[in-house]
Amino acid sequence: MKIYHHLNEFKKLSRAVVTIGTFDGVHFGHQKIIARLVQEAKAIQAEVVILTFFPHPRMILHPEDQHLKLINTINEKALLLERFGVNHLIITPFTRDFSNLWPQQYIEQILVNTIGTTKIIIGHNHHFGKDRSGNISELQKYAPQYGYQVIEIPQQEVENSSVSSTKIRTALLNSDVDTANVFMGHPFTLAGKVIRGDQIGRTMGYPTANIFVEESYKLIPSDGIYAVKVCIDTCNIKNKNQEIKNPFTPNIAKLPPQVTDAATVKCYFGMAYIGHRPTINGMSQNIEVNIFDFNSDIYHQTIKIEFLHFIRHDIKFDGLAALTEQLGKDKEVTLAYFKQKN
Repeated sequence: MKIYHHLNEFKKLSRAVVTIGTFDGVHFGHQKIIARLVQEAKAIQAEVVILTFFPHPRMILHPEDQHLKLINTINEKALLLERFGVNHLIITPFTRDFSNLWPQQYIEQILVNTIGTTKIIIGHNHHFGKDRSGNISELQKYAPQYGYQVIEIPQQEVENSSVSSTKIRTALLNSDVDTANVFMGHPFTLAGKVIRGDQIGRTMGYPTANIFVEESYKLIPSDGIYAVKVCIDTCNIKNKNQEIKNPFTPNIAKLPPQVTDAATVKCYFGMAYIGHRPTINGMSQNIEVNIFDFNSDIYHQTIKIEFLHFIRHDIKFDGLAALTEQLGKDKEVTLAYFKQKN
């Protein structure tokens, strides 16, 4: 998959099957659109193009709203889209000038003159252009003039519930990672660098890797204990004194194919904690993970955590002894979950 950071980097194609959107979560509905893109592209020997935006349009149009957090970082999104057979990913910087293009300008300047759109496949509720005045009717209106075909994808449903990025965000913020993962068709992940903590977990027999998530816009699930899978590049463990390459959030200008299934990446079961550590009167939110059957030094390395199941909410205990006892119970529940799934 080729990645472009601006429309002017893209060389116009003779046949392009295109879709547009933020694709946050790359969920089941998005995957249906992409599958149709790939199918249509193969039928006419065209290439699959996704036009997406960064930052998220709401962050530019409503900067006063600080509540929007995204399911994926831009790098996570790129890795997921590559997995589903996309040939070209255009990551357009979203600006107010871009948002002020009238629908016909948008169609002519971007879809037709820049990308070379032969077919555009779009979700039923997609809007574009100034004041979001463009919709599928506008695309169909100008199709004869510019020589492209429009295909509409209806809203997708999973287990009798319509799928949307908003519903996935809500599920994650309500501890319901099971529902979020069903909607996405893949686990919710966090990737971050392992930093030094106060090592209280180690004194209780449950050493944890403390995670720093660099992207401030990344959604963090609600506080609590989670059953997780932790993926680590074991090659980096042997190079602790060297600069550590991040295998999970690579430079999106060049996305190595070995990133998603590198032979040196090994995954472990574990339990993750998100919270403010009320038992020791913690002030800031922490993200920590106790990795089962693992005892290597991974400080400064970036690891990936897949959230699989919610275990319990974060509560205050009457001292570290009570907390230690509860952690033992949490581990038993977590192991039972993995045993049931396997």
